[in-house]
Amino acid sequence: MKERILIAMLNCMPKKSVSRWMGRLARSPHSRRLIPYFIRRFDVDLSPVEKPVSQYQSLLDFFVRGLKEGARPIDPDPERIVSPVDGTVSQMGEIHEGTILQAKGVTYTLEALLGGKGEKIRKFEGGRFITLYLSPRDYHRIHTPIQGRVTGLTYIPGSLFPVNPLGVQWVRGLFARNERLITFLDSPAGEVALVKVGATNVGSIRVVYDREIMTNCRGRKQIFSRNYPCMEVLEKGEELGRFEFGSTVILLFEANRIDWIGDLSPGTMIRMGQPIACIRRG
Repeated sequence: MKERILIAMLNCMPKKSVSRWMGRLARSPHSRRLIPYFIRRFDVDLSPVEKPVSQYQSLLDFFVRGLKEGARPIDPDPERIVSPVDGTVSQMGEIHEGTILQAKGVTYTLEALLGGKGEKIRKFEGGRFITLYLSPRDYHRIHTPIQGRVTGLTYIPGSLFPVNPLGVQWVRGLFARNERLITFLDSPAGEVALVKVGATNVGSIRVVYDREIMTNCRGRKQIFSRNYPCMEVLEKGEELGRFEFGSTVILLFEANRIDWIGDLSPGTMIRMGQPIACIRRG
């Protein structure tokens, strides 16, 4: 009952306005005073952080912090796909009849996640997915999971429900309802979709390959896409984008192109650069 009341309250809350307000607050120089509290509240590990806490100019500056050289080794095997983020495996599995598992007993459709029909939907039907949740304590930059070339981007406006375990369990179709920024990669494993999902208090999602793109903008209500015919190849582990406050990444792979490796399962904590899959040959 408590969970249902909280979700009902979230339905009534102006989540996008609140998130924009939080984004402005986090960018303010005055917010740097909140950094020590944030570190204590979320038990942030400072050992890999690239510079002293005193050098961060705002809470957001600290939130999107970089890491020391070598803090996240990238698996060098070209046949292996690595996690693009630090986070926790929320769900993983096969895309069956256009449906993706969100939580036990809760699903959403590939068509809704990617914002329409067409070739993109057909490519990923029967493929595999993995959902990675980033908590507030995690490193929030997003990296390329496999060597590849960015071929396109799709922005899908939507709501900003929380993507924590409560939201995942109780908000049906959560990842297909929240705002999304999708990067499409042409890679040795075929086409890969990296879906960056917005959430409550996510001031923005940004990508390094297109500085004009920013999510959670007032008045933006239409889906739009861009193609990048001349984009250079990105090496595995190169920075691709960042969340300005926490959220979720969903990776989609074409059918019969990858196999999971290791003992990944829901609840597994993972670091950027750690191998999660290998390219299927033959």
